[in-house]
Amino acid sequence: MNTLIIGGSGHVSGAVARAALAQHHAVWTLTRGKRLVIPGVKALVADRHDPAAMAALIAGQSMTWDLVVDCIGFDVPDVRQDIALFRDRAGHLVFISTDFVYSPEHRTFPQPEDAVCWVEGMTGSADYGRRKRLCELELLNGDTGRMEWTIFRPCHIYGPTSELGCLPLHGRDPKLIDRLRKGEPLGLVGGGHFLQQPLYVDDLARTIISAAGVRRACGAIFNVAGPDIIESRRYYRIVADVLGVGLTITDVPVSGYLKDHPDQAPFICHRINDLRRLQEAGLHVPGTPVMEGLRLHVEGLLARQRSLAGSL
Repeated sequence: MNTLIIGGSGHVSGAVARAALAQHHAVWTLTRGKRLVIPGVKALVADRHDPAAMAALIAGQSMTWDLVVDCIGFDVPDVRQDIALFRDRAGHLVFISTDFVYSPEHRTFPQPEDAVCWVEGMTGSADYGRRKRLCELELLNGDTGRMEWTIFRPCHIYGPTSELGCLPLHGRDPKLIDRLRKGEPLGLVGGGHFLQQPLYVDDLARTIISAAGVRRACGAIFNVAGPDIIESRRYYRIVADVLGVGLTITDVPVSGYLKDHPDQAPFICHRINDLRRLQEAGLHVPGTPVMEGLRLHVEGLLARQRSLAGSL
């Protein structure tokens, strides 16, 4: 199978490239050429924000891909570009959205894909979810010709190619390991009692690749989440246990934090997503236990620290 990944060197896109290679796909990646190329892929270089260069590059390949995965689309023009470039050059387009599209004030438990209310907001995480929902609508309402499409809405994605942390004030905190080793208390909104389903990045990648050519995935939207529903504070406890250190949590009141940071509302809610549609379609259902995934995440970051220290 011929697979093109828009992205291909980032946290999610790199995992998708590796998953496609593991399934013996011929893999192309399209990046700006700023990072190392994953061995085994055919690297294409262009900036998607230069439409003429993108169009010339794709036209110059003179081929049709079975699967195109857009890992870096964030705005309506990105999806319009996908449709224009690939409606006659791809059999199947996968667009990666987010569970931030759901209104945090109107979530249900578990949250199905057919939401009643969508997130609103013009800054921060709320704006990110709003823009992703507009991207989804472009696919739902656009003329994609014979090109099929699938949308995935992942929850919190973790793994050793990202920073640790799933909740303000320590979300994607590059200093989290050092803070824990020093015994610093972590300030977590709501004491870290919000529930979520952390998703290991390689699991997400396998789910994306499993949709290729699957009839029940065409024209469908799927939640994607990990197998464990845990309090956010449990996430940090697991990280501390892997490091062999203690954990002290201080409670950051929800009302005060949201008053000062309304754009962070998508984080400050229970994020429990219904996966029945994913299961019924026969796609890969994530199964990496959060304890195992976070161990791999921490060990991967420690190995990176040692590698950087050794190069100095």
